[in-house]
Amino acid sequence: MFDFAILAVFIPTFFFVSITPGMCMTLAMTLGMSIGVRKTMWMMYGEVLGVALVAVAAVLGVASIMLNYPNIFAILKWIGGAYLIYIGISMWLAKAKLTVVDEKRAEASHKALFMQGFITAIANPKGWAFMISLLPPFISINKAIAPQLCILVAVIMVSEFICMIAYASGGKSLRLFLNTGDNIKWMNAIAGSLMIGVGIWLALG
Repeated sequence: MFDFAILAVFIPTFFFVSITPGMCMTLAMTLGMSIGVRKTMWMMYGEVLGVALVAVAAVLGVASIMLNYPNIFAILKWIGGAYLIYIGISMWLAKAKLTVVDEKRAEASHKALFMQGFITAIANPKGWAFMISLLPPFISINKAIAPQLCILVAVIMVSEFICMIAYASGGKSLRLFLNTGDNIKWMNAIAGSLMIGVGIWLALG
């Protein structure tokens, strides 16, 4: 049985990380304005699948170390915690500016859009490092790994998809909101604070 207290921490943590403007979210917003939400979904499908594969691979790799090399895993916990704290501080210090995305992708086919989202997700080294650092604290080796992994990956996929839909649907209004005042800065601060908290929990847990 999955610990719902842990799930209650994971859901808002990953959601705020997902909703923070990044390459995939600004790409979804740009494509949503240029080719429409329906066609943009092909990019979203690829991105969500790519993120899911990265998450599964990351957890299986870390789980193997957890079971076979507990001493090495203890060291990785500290490294992972430090990395998450670094991410959190970086998000606090990040410039409040949307990433410029090339709108020439508007003419891409469904397959090209799908592959674009998929490759963006699996080819991002920061994404791998993030998954390897973030997911292990929410996995218990005293319980079956597969059900826990399925639940966490499902949360990741739903969160990513909802956030990309919001960006693609928001269009110009969302871009105006994000570029107004310190809105992006506050979003980064919230997500960064959650990352720092999880990083401390991982290092000390």
